[in-house]
Order: sequence, then C-alpha cells, then structure tokens
Amino acid sequence: MNRKRTKVISMAGILAFFFLFVLPVRAQVAGTTLSGTIIDTSGKGVANAKMSIKNVATGQSVQTLTNESGIYGVPGLAPGDYEISVFAEGFSTNVSNVTVAGGPAQTMNLTLAGVLSLQDLGFSAGQTQGSAQDQARLDKRSHMLKIHQRLGLIATVPIVASVITGTQAGGRSTSSTDRYLHLALGSAAGDLYFMSAYYAIRAPRIPGTQTRGPIRLHKALAWIHGPGMILTPILGAIAFDQKSKGEKVHGIASAHGAVAIVTAAAYGASILSVSFKF
Repeated sequence: MNRKRTKVISMAGILAFFFLFVLPVRAQVAGTTLSGTIIDTSGKGVANAKMSIKNVATGQSVQTLTNESGIYGVPGLAPGDYEISVFAEGFSTNVSNVTVAGGPAQTMNLTLAGVLSLQDLGFSAGQTQGSAQDQARLDKRSHMLKIHQRLGLIATVPIVASVITGTQAGGRSTSSTDRYLHLALGSAAGDLYFMSAYYAIRAPRIPGTQTRGPIRLHKALAWIHGPGMILTPILGAIAFDQKSKGEKVHGIASAHGAVAIVTAAAYGASILSVSFKF
C-alpha cells in the first residue's frame, strides 16, 4: 500500500514539475507568432509582398512573403521592439514599428500606398517613354529645383532679419552700427535669393508640361518679390548714403521700408504656397 502511495505521489510530482516548469519554458522558446494582412488603399490583399522583421535590440531579422490573399505569419518572435519593412512592386515601401508583448499570437495589419507615377506629376504617357536624353533632362531639372528650394529656404533667415533690423536703421536711429548690420543682412539675403533664382531659371524646361495648383501661385508671386529684391537694395543704398551724410531719409528712398516689407511678404507667401497642401 505504501509503494502504491509512493508511486502516486511521485507521479503527481512529475506532473506538477511538467506543468510548472516544462510547459512555460517550451512556451517561452516557441515565442510569439506575429500575423496579419498586407492590403492596398482599396482594401485588397497584396500578394507576394516581401517582409523583413528586424529585432531592434539584436539586429537579427526574419524574411517572409505574403500569400495570394496578402496574409503573412512569422512565428518564434521573442518579446521586444521590431521594425517591419514591407516591399511590393508598384507600391511605396512601408516601414513600421511594433512591440511584441509576448503570448502565443499577436496581430498587425499594414497598408501599402501606391507609388506616384509621372502621369500624376503632369507628364503625358509619351513623355514617360522618352529617350535617355529626356530622362537626363528630367534628372537635371529635378536636381536644380531641389537646390533652388534649399537656397530659398535658407534665404528666408537673412530676409526676415534684415526687415527687423531695418526698423533700427532708418530715420529714428543715428547708430551707424545698426545701419551696417542691416546692410550686411540685406546683402546676404540678396546673394542667397539670386543664387536660388538662378537655379530655378536655369533648370531645363520639360516640353508639354503644365504648371498647376500651388506651383502656379508660387511663380505668380515671383513677379512681386523678384522686382522687389532688385528695387529694395537700390532704395536702401540711397537711404544709407543719406543717413551717412547726416540727412534724414527723404525722396524715393523713403519707400525703402515699405518695398522691403511687401517683398518679404510676397516671398514668404511663395514659400508657403509650395510647403503646404490647401
């Protein structure tokens, strides 16, 4: 009787050990299965999308493909932060982050957006099938307009600063330091502005393209701030000469401040017109 009781106790101990230690360890080794569906903007599953799931802490990654319905499943993931990259032909790459909290399963669905085509940017079908020379012209235009945009953004700093310092360089101030600071800022603004304008003007034109939306407004405002950037330093030079002689700013030079403000406002509006979608 004692032997039977001993066997029963031993068996109970083994079962307790199995449930308390073995099963949790196996579950931990098995890890979490991350699954979900990759869809396009219409809600249709994206088949054969390539996926890379990288553990942020260790740098180790796992690759997989979606099935014909866009469904994927990646087993054996340890708890932690992961970076998920999804690639599919005809779509823009989706890079997302997910935290695997543990447990047997976790779901994450992702949406792939379509890539903008050249037709979406205003090019005809014939232009998209152009020669290598056409492609080189397009690449050069894109490169020069990017430089134009960067220089234009940098130019806003001295333009705004010169307008602000101009209030201390006019008739209400006799400080030559203020006038020279205003002059230096105005010169820097002018140099950057005309460098930016050079790249916009010299960028190769693409025959058959039409200017639309914010770009049309951007170009229209150039007819205001362009002449203003020429007239402002001329009036400023006259005003500077008058102040250097101890005179009050008078005549046509008195319009220097107003012209500068209108020019800066038109320039700021042109920057905003291509920076935000209305």
